[in-house]
Amino acid sequence: MSTIAFIGTGIMGKPMAENLQKSGYQLHLSEARSPAPTSLVDGGAKRFPSNRLAVEHADFVIIMVPDTPQVKDVLFGDDGIDAMLAAGKTVIDMSSISPIETRQFAERVKALGADYLDAPVSGGEVGAINAALTIMVGGDKATFENALPLFGAMGKNINLVGDCGAGQVCKVANQIIVALNIEAVSEALVFASKAGADPARIREALLGGFANSKVLEVHGERMVQGTFDPGFRIALHQKDLNLALTGAASLGVALPNTQKAQELFEICAEQGGASWDHSAMVKAIETLSNHSIR
Repeated sequence: MSTIAFIGTGIMGKPMAENLQKSGYQLHLSEARSPAPTSLVDGGAKRFPSNRLAVEHADFVIIMVPDTPQVKDVLFGDDGIDAMLAAGKTVIDMSSISPIETRQFAERVKALGADYLDAPVSGGEVGAINAALTIMVGGDKATFENALPLFGAMGKNINLVGDCGAGQVCKVANQIIVALNIEAVSEALVFASKAGADPARIREALLGGFANSKVLEVHGERMVQGTFDPGFRIALHQKDLNLALTGAASLGVALPNTQKAQELFEICAEQGGASWDHSAMVKAIETLSNHSIR
């Protein structure tokens, strides 16, 4: 069984690493930034004081950190794993970051002889816990097939969507769709409530029709209940939409509703909600409407 250096065991990374461990993989964990989770150590994971030492004797390196600068630092910073990369090792970046910089990172890693896949995920904390993530992979087919058993331990819907960088493009597209779905559900429930209807009953009725969606099912319930613990933080979705808007500007693509969703998230952030679950976008619609659905 392969050895995996797993760097980034936060809200998403920890349950992903736990599922790899349950599948029999030996984990190497870096404590360069924070202590290794007790659950993983108790399960047999080995701890190392630096990223480089965690990677030295690993076959695969999985990176799951918040943003592009953190990935760059893991790869090429003062404790950069580039010093340990060579033929026979595969780097899998499962963070959600810039597609443009992903392609640059891949070229630098490949120049060292190692393989590279970008494999961002969708499904949130629940999907990570249940090993039911959607995994969008960019890279060459042989490297993808070699890593497929690892992906299978963490997800259900696993697709090779193109060369390096294509996985990140797919994730940005995913985040556009999710944000606009959250916006639509938020508007619908606030409208229904302000019109005198019970938003919980409206949501239940809509679940059986063409308006049904995973966002209506999961986040609609969060909106009705007012339970906005992440989940997926608004600040991270803002980061992803910024990638979309920046990329769109460079491509000459209009994303007017994505821009509006970003503005609504900013209203939440200004209320101290950067760490709320992204379903809390409904609070921005409530603010603009001077009406709460709860």
